[in-house]
Amino acid sequence: MGRTIFLTVLCFIVILFDIYCYNAILAAFKNWTPRTKQRFKKAWWIINISLIVGVFCAIYLNLFLTIRAIILVAFFLLTASKAVMLPFLLIDDLRRLVIKFKRLLKRKQPAEAAKESIAGQPISRSSFLVKAGLIAGAVPLSSLSWGIISGAYDYQIRRVNLKLPNLPSAFDGITMAQVSDIHSGSFYNKTAVKGGVEMLLAQKPDFVFFTGDLVNNLTSEVKDYQDIFSKVTAPLGVYSVLGNHDYGDYHFGKASSPAKVKNLQDMIATHKIMGWDLLMNQHRRLKVDGEEIGILGIENWGMGRFPKYGKMELATQNTDDLPVKLLLSHDPSHWRGEVLQKYPQIDAMFSGHTHGMQFGVRIKEMQWSPVQYIYKEWAGLYTEQKQQLYVNVGYGFLGYPGRVGILPEITIFTLSKA
Repeated sequence: MGRTIFLTVLCFIVILFDIYCYNAILAAFKNWTPRTKQRFKKAWWIINISLIVGVFCAIYLNLFLTIRAIILVAFFLLTASKAVMLPFLLIDDLRRLVIKFKRLLKRKQPAEAAKESIAGQPISRSSFLVKAGLIAGAVPLSSLSWGIISGAYDYQIRRVNLKLPNLPSAFDGITMAQVSDIHSGSFYNKTAVKGGVEMLLAQKPDFVFFTGDLVNNLTSEVKDYQDIFSKVTAPLGVYSVLGNHDYGDYHFGKASSPAKVKNLQDMIATHKIMGWDLLMNQHRRLKVDGEEIGILGIENWGMGRFPKYGKMELATQNTDDLPVKLLLSHDPSHWRGEVLQKYPQIDAMFSGHTHGMQFGVRIKEMQWSPVQYIYKEWAGLYTEQKQQLYVNVGYGFLGYPGRVGILPEITIFTLSKA
């Protein structure tokens, strides 16, 4: 019910915005012939109304995944472009308001000639500002469209030398892979997803971490991709944790219900079917040539509105003898919020969650994304005192079905004794 109300209000706002943009464009292009104006009117409203109806159909009807993706992507792109136009139109309306105010002041002057010369003259829109808004709106439309075409599945291998002072000699040089935030409910290209898994397997990691968010809302979303991710195997195992999207909170709400409990049970069963060792406030002892390190995994622990299901006190039980402890925790805010303060025995933590906002710049010399104003640690390796954190920007995508600058990541770590 809440989702329906939200969508209805959103679509109502979009329609008002469409009316505003439509009238502004018509006012700016006065030289159009009546026939051209009529064609524009039909095209504008057929496209925009169809997309609004399509959004409801995509969410509430059992449409094919590809059709649903096309509708939602088209709606997102056009709405984003019109949003970029908005400041130009508002500036133009502000300009017109100032002119109108000046005219009102002049009408109060005693000179009748001045009054007659000004009265009745319409204040036209600035063709320049409206056209500048259209050009500006084309920029996100083109860049975000390119991000869908080229960025959504452009998997990147990132290599990190992870130095651990207390690492047992048997683990020196061992490789580990990390993937995060698969969000299988967003995928629309099964072949590309399979290609990313093959890239991962070609690296031949000794063990693999998955740091949460297998789905968007429901466990059933991974059904079509379960066979692909079941191929992710490694000699020393694949270890996983849950992310904030894996509990069904965004579909069922935060309160418990039989359907929500069943969804979580299905999620746990799915990890088992795929051969992934799901750690829910637990730890495992990883043994090589008689030497051991600890792999700890907790349920989601996030700051602010994100749930805190994780229990570090359970995950760390009976691990004091382990020389190195590697922690899987989906949300990087957990590192600063609890781990650094209370658990100095954690050598390195591995997270995801941020996606790097799927937009920004990430090169060897620097990285930037708007998400850095929300999360202090959002991509790459961070060190404070003797503890480390690595944030993977994700394998999949959520909301915007693409990536610009912040490309999907497969991280390969080489463990070394510093």
